[in-house]
Amino acid sequence: MREKIKVLVADDSTIMRMLISDILNKEKDINVVSTANNGMEAVDRTFVEKPDVVVMDLNMGEYNGLYAVENIMKQKPTPIVILSAVGNTNLSPVLKALSMGAFDYVNKPVNNKIKVKDIGSELVKKVKAASKSNVESLVTRKARKTTAKHTFSSDLRYEVIVIGASTGGPTAIEKVLTRLPENLATPVLIAQHMPVNFIPSFVKRLNGMTPLKVEMGTFGTILRPRHVYVAPGDRNMIVRKRDGGQVEIGFTKRIYNEFNNPSVNALMVSVADVFGNKSIGVVLTGMGRDGASGINKIKDAGGKTIAQSEETSVVFGMPKEAIGTGNVDHVVALDEIGFFLVSSLS
Repeated sequence: MREKIKVLVADDSTIMRMLISDILNKEKDINVVSTANNGMEAVDRTFVEKPDVVVMDLNMGEYNGLYAVENIMKQKPTPIVILSAVGNTNLSPVLKALSMGAFDYVNKPVNNKIKVKDIGSELVKKVKAASKSNVESLVTRKARKTTAKHTFSSDLRYEVIVIGASTGGPTAIEKVLTRLPENLATPVLIAQHMPVNFIPSFVKRLNGMTPLKVEMGTFGTILRPRHVYVAPGDRNMIVRKRDGGQVEIGFTKRIYNEFNNPSVNALMVSVADVFGNKSIGVVLTGMGRDGASGINKIKDAGGKTIAQSEETSVVFGMPKEAIGTGNVDHVVALDEIGFFLVSSLS
């Protein structure tokens, strides 16, 4: 019989600790083994109880959630699911926690403890996924940021890069983009599974980490080299060709069962249709199978396809499904994907 998933719940509210523990303990395969009321206690209890997953609030006084995430990931790496209301008003702490190695984030309802039950199924799903995640890949490594320009051929082998990611994606995308040169000769398109209100802050963060211009995709924007376009979280972004031959951003109302708003498949399929054998498709870490159909289309069109390696994926769901199609050309470690993309263009 499989052992239950051991969970530590850290929250400065006694009522919240009780509510969260009750939600998790109702699952047959989850057991809340301990609780903590601040970040320092969470670190201490993690050492003692050795939980499989930590569910962590961010606002917890002097020793807050960021203190706990930083110290747990440095001293006793453990998957951490952030459960906090801070994301309703300020997403910076959430993105910082993810960059420090937190597994994923669940938005806690504001000023209504009863509504916490409404996010119970999402919390349970992410706790279970976190318990199966690759802890080693969560431990952050200093990015080797590219500062030098690259010499590109005037006759590029590929004209666009499209990237899809889900759980673990924000940090993975950061690592890919920081390895791309400022004179990148192609545009980059990104579909990251993320709540709609997170995307603007995510775009702002990325834009501050790379000399490339990072922006949220907007209707009618013409694709340009040295630009990165991130799909909004409330629509399925695509690309399409204008009558004059220029390629612009558009949106489709089609619903995608694998994942909707934003769909990796929607974006990749449109890239394959427009750019054909001049496309590079990349599937990064994430749960589910979104991106597999898109990879098939890019490969069928003669483009190049890449998947993140299992060893470096937080969750090897999406890359595994893409590889399982038999249409992935290269399986590459996360730290090498950016450099591999640059070498592929020339």
